[in-house]
Amino acid sequence: MITHNDDVDWDRWPVADYLAENYRDVHPADAAVIAHHSAFYRRIAPGSVARSVECGAGPNLYPLILASAVSRRIDAVDASASNVAYLEEQLLHRPDASWLPFHALCRELNPAVPATLAKALAPVYAVQADVRSLPPRTYGLASMHFVAEGATEDFAEFTLFCRAFVRCVVPGGYLVAAFMQDMPAYRIGPASRWPGCPVDPHAIEAVFAPLTREVTVTHIDSDPTLPDYADAGMVLLTGVAGEAG
Repeated sequence: MITHNDDVDWDRWPVADYLAENYRDVHPADAAVIAHHSAFYRRIAPGSVARSVECGAGPNLYPLILASAVSRRIDAVDASASNVAYLEEQLLHRPDASWLPFHALCRELNPAVPATLAKALAPVYAVQADVRSLPPRTYGLASMHFVAEGATEDFAEFTLFCRAFVRCVVPGGYLVAAFMQDMPAYRIGPASRWPGCPVDPHAIEAVFAPLTREVTVTHIDSDPTLPDYADAGMVLLTGVAGEAG
């Protein structure tokens, strides 16, 4: 039986286990994603995007740090109450020290990132909402990391998530994304099981080609320092939303 997004209780997302497994250190895969995205963000004038969105933000702060180089406001949208609670804690109080090396690397690769972690997070607002319900043509930039392929086991539903991601951006707006490649259903922590939809660069190109222009898709190898989610690395995407989005 295929698990769909609405079958899952996302409020039970295990934030502490997820952070411990993936984001207490800057893994080589993180550094590769940050380097790839920083090269794209350096092409955009600092502060030129009035409003951007992180779709399915989760508790991962480094995409928000990256977007702070160009964005005057960043909506960190997530359906999970546990993820939103973590984000609000990070935004309202001192962020976890584990995010400082991520900020340092983001700023090293793009000096337009604000000088401190607190300043980089200052434009961020946590929003509890389903990314599929985001109003169309609202944002100048949308970012999404490890969401669409980790929210469902149904490729058709994966495609709908990607279309909603593109649709929320104005035509000509920027798109930045990362996907786990060929990842099946996976576990976080000792017990919890979550849906996965295996996708590869060809599938991602096929989904995004009708919706975007100037799209680039890049593969990075699996990182042995991360937990074994039975994936084949990551697929990174940048592009510009087309009129059809």
